Amino acid sequence: MQIFVDGDACPIVCKEILYRVAERLQLNLTLVANQLLRVPGSRFIRAVQVPGGMDVADQEIVRLVSAGDLVVTADIPLASQVLEKGGFALNPRGEFYTNDNIAQMLTMRAFMEELRSGGVDTGGPAPYGNADRQNFANQLDRHLARYAK
Repeated sequence: MQIFVDGDACPIVCKEILYRVAERLQLNLTLVANQLLRVPGSRFIRAVQVPGGMDVADQEIVRLVSAGDLVVTADIPLASQVLEKGGFALNPRGEFYTNDNIAQMLTMRAFMEELRSGGVDTGGPAPYGNADRQNFANQLDRHLARYAK
């Protein structure tokens, strides 16, 4: 199993958790982003910078991911593609995307985009807090205890 991170929008605190996990479990962790990311010096951790452009980082993650890999992302369409390839997708708030919930999430995303394009202020996500960080760490630990070998 490898872990891939949609690095452009992943909270720093999640990245720090992932760095510690990669070292502790000796798992390959790859952060993919349009910008240059600084990562700790480790044989298990690397950053891949892709050219700027719409969904370029997402396309690279989909290209690299294999069945059983874990992808950390808040991007619902990317999560859907990861699930199609047999991977697991976890958002930074500690919620897993599954085959049971991804269609509903995609529908809600499209609905919210339609509202925004019509001029409706839909607000943004709630601030990322300690409960989100803890939920992410807990879900990650549970998943790795089950699947990382």
